[in-house]
Amino acid sequence: EIIIPVNLLSLNSIGILSFDPSTAYPVLSRQLQDEMEGLLLGIEKDQPFRGVVLASNAHSFATGAAIDEIATLRGPGAREFARRGQRLMNLLRRFPVPVVAAIRGFCLGGGLDLALSCHARVAAYDASFGHPGGALGLITGWGGTQRLPRLLGRAAGTQLLVTGEKIPATQALTMGLVDELADSRDLMDCALRRAQHMADQKELSTQLPA
Repeated sequence: EIIIPVNLLSLNSIGILSFDPSTAYPVLSRQLQDEMEGLLLGIEKDQPFRGVVLASNAHSFATGAAIDEIATLRGPGAREFARRGQRLMNLLRRFPVPVVAAIRGFCLGGGLDLALSCHARVAAYDASFGHPGGALGLITGWGGTQRLPRLLGRAAGTQLLVTGEKIPATQALTMGLVDELADSRDLMDCALRRAQHMADQKELSTQLPA
């Protein structure tokens, strides 16, 4: 059986990339990264959408890298694994249209790196965030060590990275990790509205005289 790890839909000129609904807790496997990168590159080339929402499935956002893949990493393979993830995160960060993460459930490790690479983040009240690898002696190689302190400040960002602490959505909002909270049933509407608003602002800024 072939499982497509990321699904692409569209609504009101916004592209929606959502994790496979048959997987309760999605992981950023090599297959998922390749699928997501391919979809994003296709969107970037053809420009069919004004914005993109990167959405959790019914249970969760991404919960990190695939542990079975990490366990086999040595030397050059580990560097290539890090570069592969960084390529996806950088693609999101420089994407030509706004990208909004719609987060429910867990947003951990590499999944948090993924959310940080988006231009905005909205979360359900049941969401939780963290880099649990710090408690296992692991540190992310996908850009979170840079993006998290830049967003939260050095002290708060470093604390999350090194302690492995998980924080709830309300605390994430207070810290500035997410931009808006919503009930689970309203999460997609909230993310779509934000993507539309950001697209409007972007288009307006390009129309203003220099």
